[in-house]
Amino acid sequence: MREKLGSRIGFLLISAGCAIGLGNVWRFPFIAGSYGGAAFVLVYLLCLIALGLPVLVMEFSVGRAAQRGIGQAFRMLEPEGSLWHLHGYAGVLGCFILMIFYTTVTGWMLAYCWHSASGHLAGLTPQQVGGFFGNVLADPVGMTLWMGLAVLIGTLVCARGLQSGVERVTKFMMTCLLLVMLVLVVRSVTLPGAMKGIEFYLRPDFGRMVEQGVGTVIFAAMGQAFFTLSIGIGSMAIFGSYIGRERRLTGEAAHIMLLDTVVALMAGLIIFPACFAFGVDVNAGPGLIFVTLPNVFNSMSNGTLWGALFFVFMSFAALTTVVTVQEAIVAYFIDGHGWSRGKSAILVGLAMFACSLPCVLGFNLWSGFEPFGKGSCVLDLEDFIVSNNLLPLGALVFLFFCCLRKGWGWENFIAEADAGSGLRFPAKMRFYVTWILPLIMLYVFAHGYFEKFFK
Repeated sequence: MREKLGSRIGFLLISAGCAIGLGNVWRFPFIAGSYGGAAFVLVYLLCLIALGLPVLVMEFSVGRAAQRGIGQAFRMLEPEGSLWHLHGYAGVLGCFILMIFYTTVTGWMLAYCWHSASGHLAGLTPQQVGGFFGNVLADPVGMTLWMGLAVLIGTLVCARGLQSGVERVTKFMMTCLLLVMLVLVVRSVTLPGAMKGIEFYLRPDFGRMVEQGVGTVIFAAMGQAFFTLSIGIGSMAIFGSYIGRERRLTGEAAHIMLLDTVVALMAGLIIFPACFAFGVDVNAGPGLIFVTLPNVFNSMSNGTLWGALFFVFMSFAALTTVVTVQEAIVAYFIDGHGWSRGKSAILVGLAMFACSLPCVLGFNLWSGFEPFGKGSCVLDLEDFIVSNNLLPLGALVFLFFCCLRKGWGWENFIAEADAGSGLRFPAKMRFYVTWILPLIMLYVFAHGYFEKFFK
């Protein structure tokens, strides 16, 4: 008998754990602060509802109707003789490629948990902190071990089972993540001088929006809203297949998006007040996490404790995504090939470890491979394949499959999405999601190529 989740809260936390990742906690605050603070947040929320919500509901609906993950769901629901099922293979491939670079970055977080808790960063000068991060990336053996630990954790959790492994562990990690974030927010906003950071982050600054260009800000909000949920590769469809039909899926998707947004907003309330309190640069991109913030913690009393807690929070954010997306891949082999859960988890874990090695080595032994020119690496290539190609094009497939007669069709989609109690999917959105939203997705796809190759 096919496994099911044990509770509604388990479904919500697992789905939120899949959505909540490192993009929320280091990319969102930086973009929001740069593009107008609360003004950008408002635009982002509108984009999240207009772009993310419909496709998320469609992913859940396809999974629940088929009672299968992305690898088999389209085959179960497609009209006879059609080729929609080919996207199932693309979805599984997308989840796998996502994992072979995400596990490397998760390894960075786990490494910094250890180094922060052990006091290895304490007392270092700003220049030494920057050099420390470079040395971490330059160590192929150490980075392989930390990446391997991330893969091992995901494999062990998935092998243990859906309820006793994935659901229980993800609920624990999500609960710890929210509690640790709350502690860090309270500490950060009560620092002397923190109010300047809060104002920078949350005060609406339409002048900053105009300065950056309104069109640029809107596209940034669209991109963040779209990519934060990782919709399109079917990583969410599997969790739709694990739940009953007691609740309508629009309300469930809205709850997940709300939790995803709350985490992103709280991350900014940790980062910006602390940076402003100690007068450090907030425009450091990824270096904000591994170089700038360790310097902030070194300036604080009990900095080793706060630094360790911060990277524990970051690790939980990363690991929830590793576990949930790995579950989507494992489920493909359970449902599609009849493998046992243990066999599926172990073989997927081994394949992920082997295929993650190029990303690890791209920062050291293979650093000469620069696919997009000077300064780029293997991670950039893998991220480009997923974020700029499989996600937007996959979202288009879901839109057409659920809206067109030659696919699953609008009536079937609405019947599934609205089964149960709760918020209905707005029927008046049919024209929008059938014709306008696909054009927006194509724009996101094309603009991603323009940004990458022509700007």
